[in-house]
Amino acid sequence: MQFGLTEEQEMIVSTVRSFVENEIYPHEDEVERTNEVDPDVAQEIKQKCIETGFYACNFPESVGGAGLNHLEFTLVERELGRGSMALCHFFGRPQNILMACEGEQIERYLLPAVRGERMDALAMTEPDAGSDVRGMKCFAKRDGGDWVVNGTKHFISGADHADFIIVFIATGEDMTDKGPKKRITAFLVDRGHPGFTIRHGYNSVSHRGYKNMVLEFDDCRLPDSAVLGEVDGGFAVMNTWLYATRLTVATNSVGRARRAFDYALNYSAERKQFGQQIGKFQGVSFQLADMITEIDAADLLTLTAANRLDENLPANREIASAKLYATEMLARVTDAAIQIHGGLGLMDDLPLARFWRDARVERIWDGTSEIQRHIISRDMLRPLGA
Repeated sequence: MQFGLTEEQEMIVSTVRSFVENEIYPHEDEVERTNEVDPDVAQEIKQKCIETGFYACNFPESVGGAGLNHLEFTLVERELGRGSMALCHFFGRPQNILMACEGEQIERYLLPAVRGERMDALAMTEPDAGSDVRGMKCFAKRDGGDWVVNGTKHFISGADHADFIIVFIATGEDMTDKGPKKRITAFLVDRGHPGFTIRHGYNSVSHRGYKNMVLEFDDCRLPDSAVLGEVDGGFAVMNTWLYATRLTVATNSVGRARRAFDYALNYSAERKQFGQQIGKFQGVSFQLADMITEIDAADLLTLTAANRLDENLPANREIASAKLYATEMLARVTDAAIQIHGGLGLMDDLPLARFWRDARVERIWDGTSEIQRHIISRDMLRPLGA
């Protein structure tokens, strides 16, 4: 792995960071206050992203994307992690799983998503099936040439703005030594499709303005043309395109931690107590040293995992390690940044309390810390027969 970035990669970092500082930061307080993103602001961010050439930068040039590799896209996501997630959503990174589109799906879903004409969202989680994807109860049954879907999904990010949803639904069940095992299929479902309802979900303490939605299927009929990939092939599609989404959460956490650290570092150099800057007190300076060490370590974990993907090397454990460490690091760094600021750190005058609240969800979504530890340990133990 090359530890230094190329000139082009440095340009990517500089461009995206400048975008976040100039186009995202100015709107953050309003989103925090209202828990909403102004539609005009959202459209403006989206259009400016398209104009910079970074919209759908995670897609290959063959379909109209910017063609960034995994390492370069990780750098983009790291810089976007500095900004409000609700606003950065409109920077536009469609789900890579759309590369599984075939036939008329390409013109109807893939290409419009890459061009920014249609927005997508991804739906797996259910009230009784979070980390246990095989436990999902939302079920599609054959009826003539269609699939009839009934069930509910919740905690679905981005569905409030999505024109269509990529939904994972149970389509069968096999009996195994460990009990029933669901077969899963991915479907493409348009907003407004008969029998399909999108409604507001829960109020979250993390990422204000970035809504989670509930999806309800009531005898919703879907044709075979709505199947993404193969029938009962949902896990194959997931394993091909989705497992690296944990890397996005990890590198977002690194970016947000660096922004929180910058506040703490500058405050430590400016704030005086007992006749000197507080950064000269060991109690503060050692905290700063620990913070930057942890941030750098998390950064290297994410970049190493991304590099392994680019080298076509196994990266499941490395991605899990990055997600686990970076998200837990973010919790520690945001807490330390508040402690260094004292009472001021909890006031609305600074975004530190927001960073602190936002950090909490990172250890839960896209696989909890416990799931990441399971992935890491199984990767080490399985070859030994344990």
